[in-house]
Amino acid sequence: MDDQSDGRQGNGRNLKLPVPGKRNILITSALPYVNNIPHLGTIIGCVLSADVFARYCRLRGYNVVYICGTDEYGTATETKAREENCTPQQICDKYYAIHKEVYDWFDICFDEFGRTSTPQQTEVCQSIFKKLMENGWLTENTMQQLFCETCNRFLADRLVEGSCPMLDCNYDSARGDQCDKCGKLLNPTELKDPRCKVCQARPCIRDTDHLFLELPLLKGKLEEYISDMSVAGSWSQNAIQTTYAWLKEGLKSRCITRDLKWGVPVPHEKFKDKVFYVWFDAPIGYISITSCYTPDWEKWWKNPEDVELYQFMGKDNVPFHTVKMFSSHVMFPSTLIGTGEKWTLMKSISVTEYLMYEAGKFSKSKGTGIFGNDVQDTNIPVEVWRYYLLTNRPEVSDTLFTWTDLQAKLNTELLNNLGNFINRVLSFIAKPQGLGYGSIIPDASGGESHSLTKRFAERIGICVDQYIEAMEKVKLKQALKIAMSISSEGNAYLQESQFWKLYKQDQAACSLVVKTSAGLVYLLACLLEPFMPSFSLKVLKELNLPPENQFSLRNENGDLEKAKKPWEILPAGHKIGTPDPLFKELKDEEVEAFRKKFSGSQAERVAKGEAEARKLAEQLEQTKV
Repeated sequence: MDDQSDGRQGNGRNLKLPVPGKRNILITSALPYVNNIPHLGTIIGCVLSADVFARYCRLRGYNVVYICGTDEYGTATETKAREENCTPQQICDKYYAIHKEVYDWFDICFDEFGRTSTPQQTEVCQSIFKKLMENGWLTENTMQQLFCETCNRFLADRLVEGSCPMLDCNYDSARGDQCDKCGKLLNPTELKDPRCKVCQARPCIRDTDHLFLELPLLKGKLEEYISDMSVAGSWSQNAIQTTYAWLKEGLKSRCITRDLKWGVPVPHEKFKDKVFYVWFDAPIGYISITSCYTPDWEKWWKNPEDVELYQFMGKDNVPFHTVKMFSSHVMFPSTLIGTGEKWTLMKSISVTEYLMYEAGKFSKSKGTGIFGNDVQDTNIPVEVWRYYLLTNRPEVSDTLFTWTDLQAKLNTELLNNLGNFINRVLSFIAKPQGLGYGSIIPDASGGESHSLTKRFAERIGICVDQYIEAMEKVKLKQALKIAMSISSEGNAYLQESQFWKLYKQDQAACSLVVKTSAGLVYLLACLLEPFMPSFSLKVLKELNLPPENQFSLRNENGDLEKAKKPWEILPAGHKIGTPDPLFKELKDEEVEAFRKKFSGSQAERVAKGEAEARKLAEQLEQTKV
């Protein structure tokens, strides 16, 4: 990894700080909640998409830092801890390790993967709160909340259940925030026959005081920011329309405190028994995790002149997505603007829609779909999973995961197109002299004067320019499609050249075609590195180039111009490694086995596995008898 830095050493790493005169890019992906195993929808929506863009920025020589971590405070963690009969900290420790393992397997290359239950989070969060308080942007107000006298506590939304108040629904297990049957957003006090989820007692309504961020007073400053940055960051039309719709409706004061124990404590005498609401403190996690990465974090976060902030997030469900969008476009920037300090505010945001699973929706709460730990049991390589998810990235509308679609893309696009092109080129070079080139890249020149190669190189040059343009605009799916089209162009070039005949009839022309094609193999590995880094490492090995041979697409090195003359990419006389098939066919029977294995919920799969294990144990016992 290219690592520009005038930073200092920390934990054995060369810490990166913004460099004047360079493009300094700060990337964050929405902090995944820590109370469950991440599923494929979470992975493509947040961490994987951001990883692709971060890897691309490194290829370009930009000075980039990619920050993420687990969101650990709030009601959901307390609830999960109660379910598993442990403390919230133990739940966080358990699932943080699971998240980290899953993202490591997916080759996600964070500069820092942290967590929000840290002293740094408390320090940064409380510091921002004090600035808002000093500047007069916070007010006190009284709310009515459900209180359980048996548990002696106010009940958060998710700790209340009851009957849905909608006449045509009446679902008897509606939550305090939403009815899962009809989808209606609710307030806990609207439920009929409410009950505490912990003790089942009927709660009463009590008054409780909270602190509110006065968004209406910040509207002018917020509109100025949105007007400037939506243009500079090329926000999507949907994001612009949604944001201005909120502004037009009129911003309302937002509560920033909760009656919970697990969270950042409020540094105010009157509110010392409360914690900050998760949508106030969670986005601040980006900042606190950066402060864990470097003590000079302010050079990233309080440097709007030199740093561009790109944020990635996914849609979990429609109402929650609205909250997420509101938090990123309105709440978080308003919080930072309200401090009166010069913060690095979001320039560009990339939001994905749903990734659906077979006939339904990925759901952490219901355990349906493919989860991060499941993919490791399939023996399908990580580069295939990354490729499939990224070609299926729901950028504009929902997309559907199916096993047959994964099979088709692996067998057709990766195996028959990309893998076939690379294997044809390198296998021919590896053949002994008289049949091939004895594993040596042949000497060749004059690509401009060879009409077929010249036309081919011009098409490749156009594709590379289109790839760069798409990646700069964070159109990841489009860029991947363009890169794969280069492989198709390569296959067509080989067929049209009829290199196997040229080898006998015109050695000079054959050497040019083979050297050009070998250069294209390297170029493909470079362009596809952000999407499939493990694939690119395998190609380097087959080309007999060391792993530290860093791919690069820098203007200052002339890399882009060299890409337009692929016969000049690899030096003549270089000895390649041993070509091996890069992809393996996925057969129909394997697809059917995966569909059966991953049907139903996680809990049902575990029960089924345990039943099969018991049956096997009984059979073994009978065999012994």
